[in-house]
Amino acid sequence: MIFILITALIDVMGIGLIIPVLPGLVKGLAHSEAAGAQYIGWLTAAYAIMQFIFSPILGSLSDRFGRRPVLLFSLLGMTLDYVLLYFAPNLWWLLLGRIVAGITGASYTVANAYIADVTPPEDRAKNFGLLGATWGVGFILGPALGGLLGDHSLRTPFLAAAILTALNFLYGLFVLPESLPDSARGKKLERKNLNPFTPLKALTEYPILRNLTLTFVLLGLAGQVIFSTWVLYTEGVLSWTPKQNGVALAFYGLLTAGVQAGLIGWFIGKFGERRTIMTGLVASIGEFLVLSVSRSGLMLYASLIVGALGGLATPAIQGLISRQVDETEQGRVQGAIASLNSLVGVVGPILATSVFAFGLGHSAPGAAFLMGAILSVIGTLLILQVLRQMPETAAQRAE
Repeated sequence: MIFILITALIDVMGIGLIIPVLPGLVKGLAHSEAAGAQYIGWLTAAYAIMQFIFSPILGSLSDRFGRRPVLLFSLLGMTLDYVLLYFAPNLWWLLLGRIVAGITGASYTVANAYIADVTPPEDRAKNFGLLGATWGVGFILGPALGGLLGDHSLRTPFLAAAILTALNFLYGLFVLPESLPDSARGKKLERKNLNPFTPLKALTEYPILRNLTLTFVLLGLAGQVIFSTWVLYTEGVLSWTPKQNGVALAFYGLLTAGVQAGLIGWFIGKFGERRTIMTGLVASIGEFLVLSVSRSGLMLYASLIVGALGGLATPAIQGLISRQVDETEQGRVQGAIASLNSLVGVVGPILATSVFAFGLGHSAPGAAFLMGAILSVIGTLLILQVLRQMPETAAQRAE
């Protein structure tokens, strides 16, 4: 566990470094705030398209050849992405960088499969929570550093992210062990597994995945609202600087780390996975509602406190799913889920930034967050129905 957590930590720090400054760079190259918002949506969609095509492929490759080489390939590609973003003279270069990142950005998918490899089924929810906590720590360090560097220059964080990810690649090359033994690997990589649509069949082969597919879509669309419009909102409505965004995101990372490292294990042990999932989803709804009416920094920080509790849901869902999937299929299933999320990510950023731009022009800057709340409510009702309809033995485990 320690090896993959360190790899994930350094990886997310690199991602977190650029979050406070990427929207500002895009708006600067677009020469317009409204145009910049639209371009951010399209750049994010391009990344998601590549993720959709390549995440399930890399997941299948990790089932066949092991997790380590796929992780190394991913880290090398992300290093190249940050270098391209650092030197980008126009929006086309940014697009190229996002395409490269989407092709190689499978580290989280493979990290989930890695944890499933090395963890007993009954401990997976807790260890998925540790991975989430590691990402929270990365979002403490990454955005804070990115915000500080961004006050100096909008491009400096991209160089820092490139250096950090290159060091992560070297760490993986010389330290990270392989988690998947030869006996657990697929004997043959069939051509159908290289078709990006083929792994989606895993969503129909396992009942819990089939029943949760629409929920994944709705919650994914809701999640894209915050991912795509947070910095646009804080800069456009609250006039925040990259430094202020970095501090706020670091605060959120601290809360998330605390919830997922210190709270989720206790919460699942006390209330069971089902109630943990529902608590997290209700907290996420609350976050969207508070964000939709936030007109001050105090309100925004209040939304972060509520939203951190939303981190209870994902590890519990992952633990529930992983226990009902064959051990040799963990990579393919994680790839299928990532593929679905990426497919949602094609539409989500464009929809979120369009609604945000519309709301900004009609004195309703929180319209996108309100849309996220509605999507989350529908998704929560659906997942509650799925949990109620699970077979008795699975339902007992979920309790």
